[in-house]
Amino acid sequence: MAADDKKIPYYQRIANELIEQLKVGAAPWQVPWEAGVPKMPHNPISGTRYKGANALWLAMQGRGDSRWMTYKQAQGIDAQVKKTERGTLVQYWKLFDQITKKDDNGKPILGSDGTPIKTTIKLDKPRVFSAIVFNAEQIEGLPELEAKAEPDWQRHERAEKIINALGVPICHDQHNNAYYCPSTDSIHLPRREQFDTADKFYATILHECGHASGASHRLDRDLTGRFGDESYAKEELRAEIGSLMLGDELQIGHDYGQHAAYVDHWVKVLQDDPKEILRASRDAEKIHDYVMEFEKENSKVVTVEQSRSSQPKSVVELAERLKVRELGEELER
Repeated sequence: MAADDKKIPYYQRIANELIEQLKVGAAPWQVPWEAGVPKMPHNPISGTRYKGANALWLAMQGRGDSRWMTYKQAQGIDAQVKKTERGTLVQYWKLFDQITKKDDNGKPILGSDGTPIKTTIKLDKPRVFSAIVFNAEQIEGLPELEAKAEPDWQRHERAEKIINALGVPICHDQHNNAYYCPSTDSIHLPRREQFDTADKFYATILHECGHASGASHRLDRDLTGRFGDESYAKEELRAEIGSLMLGDELQIGHDYGQHAAYVDHWVKVLQDDPKEILRASRDAEKIHDYVMEFEKENSKVVTVEQSRSSQPKSVVELAERLKVRELGEELER
């Protein structure tokens, strides 16, 4: 990392790079999707995916492999970062810490296995810490990334279950437009046969489900904006990143075409306030978590055309739980 780069705040680096990629059509959601090849970054050693702004930042590096890890993690599996390769910075906000329990004499309390017992405490102030990670393409000795494409019927069935469990009415009353209407809490789009592929059909609905998650009785975001408004552009940015995450996890991809009109608005928002990328990524992560939770909440197999207007009893409770839950990553206050 160059010395000058260290002086640039993390959020500014992400915003600057995203602005440039948006201008040339190279943002992560503008890149073609390939079935079975995950696009969103994950750590194969810890078994977790990167989240929020970190996920977006790593996806923006233009790598063909979605695996990222630290130098030490690579060494731990007898792999080696190639000479001259430069790592990529990621940052986390730490809200909790673990400390050793002590007795009245200040000595560590040991467990049955002889090791000190730890307890989790909430920090008075969030602390930021950084890590340098390397992409699998920069590391020698790793196995090839395996494509694990689910059958079409399985991918689409998963999407069907989630969409219907969300419970937002779907009206096929449009010719070539798709949108979520906050006033009626309903999704409007063309008939299924008007979409080129089933993947695009589901990807479009899931994008609108992302908007629907912002209703006051769900995640409660500002949905009052109109096209051209700053608030409208901010909401679209959240839904775009959120549906990118959803499309990757469900292996149905992301249909960027109908959202190209927002590029100039996104660029202006990020130029005016670079920290908006942290807030947008954080909210996109909440959208992902909220929508994916319905895969666990409802196991019934129904069709999209049979969507019910009633909300499952757990929806409001779920929204509240996601509002108050702090993941301790990419948190911007």
